[in-house]
Amino acid sequence: MLKEYLEAGKIVGTFGILGEVRILPWSDSPEFLRGFSRVFIDGKELKLLRARVHKGMILALLEGYSTPEEAMVLKNKTVFIARADARLPEGRVFVEDLIGLPVFDLRKGRTIGTLREVMNLPAGDVYRVAGEKGDILIPAVPAFLREADPEKGEIRVETIEGMGDED
Repeated sequence: MLKEYLEAGKIVGTFGILGEVRILPWSDSPEFLRGFSRVFIDGKELKLLRARVHKGMILALLEGYSTPEEAMVLKNKTVFIARADARLPEGRVFVEDLIGLPVFDLRKGRTIGTLREVMNLPAGDVYRVAGEKGDILIPAVPAFLREADPEKGEIRVETIEGMGDED
């Protein structure tokens, strides 16, 4: 079952004298968050009055917060977006929807573990799969990643010999 609200970032501090908050975005690009008119913090809907990108962060002015002191209470809070408000390009999925899914290896013909984490590294994303004998690292590239479909509830990969969890 897909979640109604998705984690989008974390408030790491305030900015300026107007009560703006600095949000560390948890998306491919900080620009993604600029397209929303509302966010959710602690289950409460807040109108996003203004958002701009600054040094890889989102500087956001939220309704009801007009001073740095008021905004400081939001520090370390997780920012959520409504799934219904989000539009992804064809073939893209939210990482949050993949975490916890079983990972099936086409080469081995069996499930090799559960996706624990998607590490965003400079050379590309790497899936950390919790296997029976420890973690397995699988580059999220077409050579290994065949399908990642949250609606089917499975990730399909094709590993090569020596890529962890060998029989």
